Amino acid sequence: MAVILKNHCLLITVLFLCCFCSWRQINGYESLFHPKDILPLLPRQVSWPIINSLHSAVDLLPAFMGAASIEGNNTLEWKGACFYKNIAWLELHNKSKSQFGGGTLHIKVSNAHSWTCLDLYIFATPYRVTWDYYFLSREHTLEIKEWKSEAELDYVKNRGVSIFLLQAGMLGTLSAIWNAFPLFVNNGWGEKSNIGFLEKHMGASFEERPQPWVTNLTTDDIHSGDFLAISKIRGTWGAFETLEKWATGSYAGHTAVCLRDAEGKLWVGESGNNNDKGEDVIAILPWDEWWEFELTKDNTNPHIAVLPLHPDLRAKFNETAAWEYARSMAGKSYGYHNLIFSWIDTIDGNYPPPVDAHLVASVMTVWNQIAPEYGSNLWNEALNKRLGTQNLSLPDILVEVEKRGSSFAKLLAIPEQDDWVYSDGKSASCVAFILEMYKEGGLFGELANSIQVTEFTIKDAYTLNLFENNSSRLPKWCNADDTVKLPFCQIRGKYRMELPGYNSMDLYPHMNERCPSMPPKYYRPQGC
Repeated sequence: MAVILKNHCLLITVLFLCCFCSWRQINGYESLFHPKDILPLLPRQVSWPIINSLHSAVDLLPAFMGAASIEGNNTLEWKGACFYKNIAWLELHNKSKSQFGGGTLHIKVSNAHSWTCLDLYIFATPYRVTWDYYFLSREHTLEIKEWKSEAELDYVKNRGVSIFLLQAGMLGTLSAIWNAFPLFVNNGWGEKSNIGFLEKHMGASFEERPQPWVTNLTTDDIHSGDFLAISKIRGTWGAFETLEKWATGSYAGHTAVCLRDAEGKLWVGESGNNNDKGEDVIAILPWDEWWEFELTKDNTNPHIAVLPLHPDLRAKFNETAAWEYARSMAGKSYGYHNLIFSWIDTIDGNYPPPVDAHLVASVMTVWNQIAPEYGSNLWNEALNKRLGTQNLSLPDILVEVEKRGSSFAKLLAIPEQDDWVYSDGKSASCVAFILEMYKEGGLFGELANSIQVTEFTIKDAYTLNLFENNSSRLPKWCNADDTVKLPFCQIRGKYRMELPGYNSMDLYPHMNERCPSMPPKYYRPQGC
């Protein structure tokens, strides 16, 4: 009884403070508290649902405020989450008596919306990333004892130090971490979290299908060139696919393709298959082996659909050429080199807020320091190709871009080329591997040389007008147990798969080289 009374008293006190705070703000005074700042004082069963409704995993992403320049140049000003008036400038000095000297970043914060809030910041150059938080209205300083090289000194002289704000504040950031963590968990909680994220940020729907959730299919009805769309919704791969879907607008996160050999045996070609060494490689597997793994060993709860080629294109498909290409790629590494570049086509039209090219550069910088070899595989070689350089490190790439009077945003938007050869050979993501096979098999016709399939996302692939458009020609087992007749054949999964724009777009030169992809509508202008 005492506990209940205590909770009631606490609740009444907090509600009074909330009302008082609102009254003070309406009447032009600075609040002692902001309602969101005192939510943790409420009982957990009351506070956390409110906090979680106000924030999501996306709030982990910091927003670029600008770059603090050398004192005497333009002073950077912005509005923070806690402090509504902020200015910053950079002072160069050599207090450390080092070769390149150091600097002091001055940040003056004021006009806090309450006495209990604070702002969290990340500061970055191509050579370093650090962070700090500010609770008091005054001038703060961030000391940089020594610049790492002459290149970093030249960079900050010309471009300053980038400043990023965690807009959700301390409480919101902690809530965002709490919301992001389960995306990677391989259980029902993780699955629910991934579904919730996609529903909230993409407008996706997850309607449950009637059982059985695995189709009793006949492989005789599956042919060379048939496309396999796959969606994983829990575990590490599920989380990765969720973020990929959100960024690109794709409603599938992985793909594979079917092939029949000269004896009629059915195989699956897949870029991103995990081999015995734990490496993601391009593999050609017997259908039975691949399907058995998806049914019994894949713990990401994969949802799988067969997208049959149109009969006219199936008759045109050169299986010999397709097999030749597939065998030439078997065993090569998954196409990490061009993975992100199929997504980024424009300077600012592909980044879900608050992501932008400045944040991408900073994330790459952090990753480059933690795992330089992995970072090199993901983007360094590809960025060098876009610059026409060789073996430049990420910091050197960022500096070189500025020297040329360009920007990192423009560099990222340069289209990938299918004929680029990387240190480990040609690079093909899961979808590029299939579309390159289609090109080799003659499905792109005279347009083959004017289309770069490494620029295609999974959405770009399944919206191509290449697939069966007559439901009467679909196999009898296709969606036989479902009350909704999809235009493709879902063969596994509890939830009904949706592929917006499926089978609707004709090929054209330089397709998908300049397309925006902003959630939640993912508007795509004609001819981009």
